[in-house]
Amino acid sequence: MEEVKASAAWVASHSSHVFVDSSGLEKVVEKIKDTIPKIKWDFKGIHYFDGGPLSIQYLLVLDALNFCFWPDEELNYDHLALGLKRALEHDKSAFDADRLQKYTGTELRKMLKWPRPLPLEDERVRLLHEVGRELEKNFEGKASNLVASCGKSAVKLVALVTHHFPGFRDHTIYRGHQVFLYKRAQIFVADLWGAFKGQGFGEFSDIGSITVSADYILPAVLRHLGVLKYSPSLASTIESTSEIGSGTEEEIELRACSIHAVEKMRDLIRLKSGKQVLSVELDLWLWSYGIQLPSLVHHRTLSIYY
Repeated sequence: MEEVKASAAWVASHSSHVFVDSSGLEKVVEKIKDTIPKIKWDFKGIHYFDGGPLSIQYLLVLDALNFCFWPDEELNYDHLALGLKRALEHDKSAFDADRLQKYTGTELRKMLKWPRPLPLEDERVRLLHEVGRELEKNFEGKASNLVASCGKSAVKLVALVTHHFPGFRDHTIYRGHQVFLYKRAQIFVADLWGAFKGQGFGEFSDIGSITVSADYILPAVLRHLGVLKYSPSLASTIESTSEIGSGTEEEIELRACSIHAVEKMRDLIRLKSGKQVLSVELDLWLWSYGIQLPSLVHHRTLSIYY
């Protein structure tokens, strides 16, 4: 995770389109430092959770597919989470490693009860196959074995996920420098920690090492709060809902500066209040805040990483 934090900081220090506003950051921290919002993970509503290994299998499949809803205006994360939950409730073997390797796009759509092709559907099917294949090859088909092998280390689990599952390797090149973002690998750890309430499979001695998960919502919320500022050209592109290419400077800056801004927010809260707050807690609060803003406009990038 030090690679994520260091590379995000490097991007922020060289950014041409996205900027962390120190005064805006100060204002937000002043508002929340004494009453840091605590948002609870809701795993009894839209998610499958039985407290056992099958819950981990569900979360790995969910986070393998948790990306790029925006091309379909009606599709959202809830459809994915609920669809996978229903499939598992109907058939407990639905996510067995051998079956994950055989799903087609049509079958995935049927599982989610979605009437038309999913955004990046071929990529979603490819990643389902990858998860099944790698689980079968290295972990006896069980995501719980993957988690057990990390020794209660969030950092090690992110490393294991990105090592064994290429589809989770969310990194890129910015001005000749390698930048690590790892949104879906980190959110898998955060989901485990939240679902299991920091116990059992969700116990990590170093959960504080995890950063925020840089997606579409996070930079938009940080901009709304005055923490991030955009160049006029980038602001115009986003507000016109024009697509921003994956791996472009603008896209990398949006995500990396969001990570860096929240790390600075976390440090400032600790400095001003003496309280320790986790980046995963700030992430969930910012995301929950953002989805309640009907006028929030996010950037649009076709990507398997978020």
